[in-house]
Amino acid sequence: MSRIVVVSNRVGPLTDTGRAGGLAVALVDVLRERGGLWFGWSGEVSEEGTYGPLRFNESGNVSTATIDVAQADYDESYAGFANRALWPTLHYRLDLTDFDRRLEQGYRRVNERFADRLIPLLRPDDIVWVHDYHFFFLGEMLRNAGVKNPIGFFLHIPFPVPEILTALPNHKELTRALLSYDLVGFQTGQHLSAFERYLFEEVDGEREADGSIRAMGRQVVADAFPIGIDASAFSNFHETSEGHEHYALMKNELGDQKQIVGVDRIDYSKGLPERFTAFERLLELHPDSKGEVTLLQIAPPSRSEVRAYLEIQRLLEGLSGRINGRFSDLDWTPIHFITRSFPRRSLAGIYRASSVGLVTPLRDGMNLVAKEYIAAQDPEDPGVLVLSRFAGAAEEMTEAVIVNPYSIDELADGLRQAIQMPLEERRERWEALYDKVMTNTASAWSRRFLDRLVSIHDEATVDG
Repeated sequence: MSRIVVVSNRVGPLTDTGRAGGLAVALVDVLRERGGLWFGWSGEVSEEGTYGPLRFNESGNVSTATIDVAQADYDESYAGFANRALWPTLHYRLDLTDFDRRLEQGYRRVNERFADRLIPLLRPDDIVWVHDYHFFFLGEMLRNAGVKNPIGFFLHIPFPVPEILTALPNHKELTRALLSYDLVGFQTGQHLSAFERYLFEEVDGEREADGSIRAMGRQVVADAFPIGIDASAFSNFHETSEGHEHYALMKNELGDQKQIVGVDRIDYSKGLPERFTAFERLLELHPDSKGEVTLLQIAPPSRSEVRAYLEIQRLLEGLSGRINGRFSDLDWTPIHFITRSFPRRSLAGIYRASSVGLVTPLRDGMNLVAKEYIAAQDPEDPGVLVLSRFAGAAEEMTEAVIVNPYSIDELADGLRQAIQMPLEERRERWEALYDKVMTNTASAWSRRFLDRLVSIHDEATVDG
């Protein structure tokens, strides 16, 4: 069985995956099954940068190899083009996009350096799987260097419609680079459709008989592969010491009150100001909610070097302070705003103690919090998921209360519906959602993608 080589910006832990994210768990599982290498950034900035020594770590038949980046690489590629141009554009926020050619050049340079450092590590029969918007050009650079291995790419965040993507000055070079991969995967059918529309409308792409698309002198297979979580493990996390401790703490604090919970990084794509405002609207329209319902928002900061993220944190602090000042009583505070992270085992207990899971991004690739919330629920008394129609998860999780996060009134109405939902309806919705979460797991997702990648490459080899 061929070895898997995973490439991603950050490299997850090979051990104690209960404290890692769901993606890390899925990738470690598939790497252990086939044997593999996980290559990426060390998380460190150093003077030598990408020219410094590789850092290796091994656990059984899996190893990691990481490299540093220089300060200029970090500023121009990661904090620059990736998070000031690609991230806002792909999340439909052209008003926040920084179109700076110098940043794009830094991004390409880092992609080239990562390709150079990866190539000596590759074996002839390796399967290479590249992840996310940090490495759009990596596959093209590997191909230009003569790498013949099957190479797949998976985009974890949205792919925008052509009317948005074409605002990027380098959009043709970026999409042409994607065509160097054998297989390009997206979270949803909508993201796939947007990519195909671009190829057909902007660069005269043509559909081949086998379903692939030929454009700009290259041929690619693209499809949707909605990602899942490590469902079985997460559904049992509430029984761990951390899960039980946080569940008991929440239930003791809440008493007879109901809790709405949101868990997101502080990011303008997550719809957090709209969420706070909708909770305020709920309290205005339904005075009986005062003292009966609280909102717990866990939101650790992210990308604090980007000004837009500092601004949104200040906005959230101001909103929560104003709403609490307006509605609080001596024995009740409406919003609890916590800007630190919790381990996933602890989150499972918090989810289970919460009557409503609030997942309302303005735009998101998938949003695994929605799936984690469902996995953590008590089957006898499950909570209700309130989900944005613009989260990738909404394409699968149709039994959630689906809302438009741009409409404050609709979001407030959705919260009211969830809070008052009868037990029988809650169980019915939860059972349907739980079946989907347990079926489309992280492991199933990774195997679907890799099996498809291998079959495409094998067919191309035979045809060639």
